[in-house]
Amino acid sequence: MLDTIERVGNRLPDPVTLFIGLTLIVFVGSYFAAEAGLSALKPGSGETIVPVSLMSADAIRAWIVDAPRHFALFPPLATVLVAMLGVGVAERSGLLAALLGRLVACSPRVLLTPIIVFIGVLSNVAADVGYVVVVPLSAMLFAASGRHPIAGLAAAFAGVSGGFSANILLSTLDPMLAGISEAAAHIVDPAYTVSAVANYTFMAASTVTVALLAWYVTDRVIEPRLPAWRDRGGEEMQRCSASEARGMRFAGIAFAVLLGLILWATLPEGALLRNPATGGFVPSPLIGGVVILIMLVFLIPGIAYGVGTRTYKSDRDVARAMSQSMSDMGYYLVLAFFAAQFIALFADSKLGLILAINGAEALQALGLSGLPLLLLFVLLTGFINLFIGSASAKWALLAPIFVPMLMLTGFSPEATQLAYRIGDSVTNIITPLMVYFPMVLVMAKRYLPNYGLGNLIALMLPYSVVFLIGWSVMLAAWLALGLPIGPGVSTFLPVAG
Repeated sequence: MLDTIERVGNRLPDPVTLFIGLTLIVFVGSYFAAEAGLSALKPGSGETIVPVSLMSADAIRAWIVDAPRHFALFPPLATVLVAMLGVGVAERSGLLAALLGRLVACSPRVLLTPIIVFIGVLSNVAADVGYVVVVPLSAMLFAASGRHPIAGLAAAFAGVSGGFSANILLSTLDPMLAGISEAAAHIVDPAYTVSAVANYTFMAASTVTVALLAWYVTDRVIEPRLPAWRDRGGEEMQRCSASEARGMRFAGIAFAVLLGLILWATLPEGALLRNPATGGFVPSPLIGGVVILIMLVFLIPGIAYGVGTRTYKSDRDVARAMSQSMSDMGYYLVLAFFAAQFIALFADSKLGLILAINGAEALQALGLSGLPLLLLFVLLTGFINLFIGSASAKWALLAPIFVPMLMLTGFSPEATQLAYRIGDSVTNIITPLMVYFPMVLVMAKRYLPNYGLGNLIALMLPYSVVFLIGWSVMLAAWLALGLPIGPGVSTFLPVAG
């Protein structure tokens, strides 16, 4: 089946051409949807959502004006490019190769996959760090250990994106979803409150589940399908000359100084990187500026290592490394432009919004209750996630429908939110509409230049299916055992009287 998906997918045009074609389909589809009078009632507000024809004169004029802005505001663009300035310097200085070589030398090969997946899951607490750091470095780490880098890329991508909701740490997403859930619960019970830690117990346990499932899929399904990888660079990474040892000392000192400065700007009361109004960390310049901090964490030690090994003899060498890093992102920039246009125009057309509302109404009309309804809701969320990426935007749309509906069947709002988070995670890794999907494809092309969209979807599909099944079974077992899904939070509402 995976071979068939690869063959069919790779017969599609280049991803750039594919996004152009999809954009044209949205243009035409929005016109016919508007002419057919399709509509949907937005939950909560009762607002009628109608498709917007992108073929009208006003829409075409607006797109011509806004096309550069769509590209400039494409969510991952600035994150990727800024982080790559530092990563490129660290890579071309030889620092990354040296660090990865030492990591390979002291890490049990058999545990490499679960470690990478676990780190990928944890990286979600720092916004998009996992995509721009963990995914490419995991591919390099697998290559250094003599394993196929595409398998490392897949494992990390599965942890970062497929296991998006799982974590042993809280992220900014937790209070955001809880606020939406609480507002939706007020439709039934105006006094109901939903805590930011409403799903913590289940999601912390899910971190282990995701790591184990991804470990099995990577080592037993994904890697056996890939050709053997032989990279002499891996052997070279594990040898350390005197100049490399000096470079590592320089890099270690530079990193220690940088870390000290970050801690000095973070830990004291009223510190520079704390929220100036609340003194807290969420939100704060520390969280909001994490991309710049990532760049510096790679840039400063990278320069120090290059000076120590004499790879960098002047500032021109550092600037050249940065420019080469940007040059390597050329294809991604082209792909990002057309992907940004498609995603923006698809949102403007309202087609995804109408699809989500009508799908929710169809599920509601089935008249199911209990666990089957909850699991169907997981499936519906996963399907909608193929078209609408934002987790908070989808939940704002679906919560007013399903939180009250499932409350009336006995499920707590926290349980409905939990089911949503599962569905929202498992299909991230197989939809080209996920904003970082094109970037992962470009990373794969670094190792296999002819790697196509079909290859990447077939690569990630086993993770998506296994995560969906494994997480659903875990949810059913959790419900059957009556375990709390968060501190003091039950799956079911208390029975009155």
